[in-house]
Order: sequence, then C-alpha cells, then structure tokens
Amino acid sequence: MDFSTKNVVVTGGRQGIGKAIATAFAKAGANIAIIEKSEDKNNKLKEEFSSYPAKFIYISPLDVSDYNAVIESFSRIAEELGSVDILVNNAGITRDNLLIRMEEKNWDDVINTNLKGTFNCCKAAIPVMMKKRYGKVINIASVIGEIGNAGQINYAASKAGIIGLTKSLAKEVARRNITVNAIAPGFIETDMTKGLPESVVESYLKSIPKRKLGKPEDIANAVLFLASEAANYITGQVINVDGGLVM
Repeated sequence: MDFSTKNVVVTGGRQGIGKAIATAFAKAGANIAIIEKSEDKNNKLKEEFSSYPAKFIYISPLDVSDYNAVIESFSRIAEELGSVDILVNNAGITRDNLLIRMEEKNWDDVINTNLKGTFNCCKAAIPVMMKKRYGKVINIASVIGEIGNAGQINYAASKAGIIGLTKSLAKEVARRNITVNAIAPGFIETDMTKGLPESVVESYLKSIPKRKLGKPEDIANAVLFLASEAANYITGQVINVDGGLVM
C-alpha cells in the first residue's frame, strides 16, 4: 500500500503497537507525527525514522488527556505537514486492580488517558479532515472492552467507551468522506505481556484458538488496511485482531 501523499498522526507511538503502526506507515511512504507522553531523550526514534524518505515529527512530552495541549499540537502538525489525513488513537495505560482495592486516581488516570485522550485527538483532527473532506480515524480499543476482565474495570470501561465513541462519530462524519473504525487487539506480544508470569500466559493461550499471542505488526497491518482506499466503504466497525479469542 502506498501512503506517500498522506499525513499520519499516531499517539503513543514510541514503542510496542504504536511504534509498529508508525513504522508500517513510514515504510509505506507516509509523513509521520508521533505524539508521546515520554521524551525520546536519546533521539532514537528520530534516528530510526530519518531513514525513511517522508517527514517525521515527534511531539513530546504531551499528555493526550490535556485538551488544550492536544489542540495546540494538532495545529502545529497540520501547519507543518499541510493536513492530518489519518489519525491513529493508540495511547493508553493500565492501572489494574479489583474494584474494592482500586483507588479513585487509578480509575481517573485510565479513563482520562484512554477515553478522554481519544476524544481530545478526534476533536482536534476532525475539523481539519472535514475541511479537506477526507479522513481516516482508527481507534485502538481492546477485546477487554467487549468481554470485560476481572481486575480491569477501568481499562474495560475506557475501551468500551472508545467503541461507543467510534460508532457514534462514524455516523456524524460519514457524509464528509471520513471513516471512523476501531481495532480491538487481543493478547499481543509487548513489554506489558512480556512481564506476565509464564503460568498466566499459558492460561491465556488456552483461550485463544490460534494458540499463540499476536505481534504488534498484526495490529499495524489491520490499521493500514482500514486507512487505505480499499476500506473506503467500511466505517463504524470494530475489527478484532485476537487469534479467534472473541467470536
């Protein structure tokens, strides 16, 4: 797929799934803007993305839950790149615990980053897309937002909220040639899953028909499809990339 004429914003793109998504777009020729809460102090990302022919912008530190900072950053991105054609809302955190032990701050932090952050970025990008009468928004949800998980009520609520946001926004902007879809990853090989005990991973594998964890590139491939012209008639959908976990 060729994205050489597209400008792509990826939130939470410094590592894991977000980095895989940004890298896939860069390899396909897109200009990339990564929004990240943590700084790239050693300029490793800049060095990596400088090998691709397109432009690269790294905006950090930026907390996507900060509405005014997000609006300001998207104005800068649109000015430097000329437009925002594709938005991938990937930034997300976990603060797991059972309800009876969960602190209010852990609830607020997850909802603010995962759900409000998605709202903020959509709020900033959609007017730019509407003006151009073109846009692709891909929100990274989770199968946990569909089936729930003990100890993750905050995370499940945030991801379920993203699914509702996706479907509602898709109805609002479809006539402006903007599609809005979500991808719900299952258990993916990231730093988060690498830290899990082997017994926990084994229990997860038993519930996955493919009997293996997914890779960040599996999510990136699905994102690129939804962002491509081949998916122009797909909107308001949730695509599970989970090895058959949720059927």
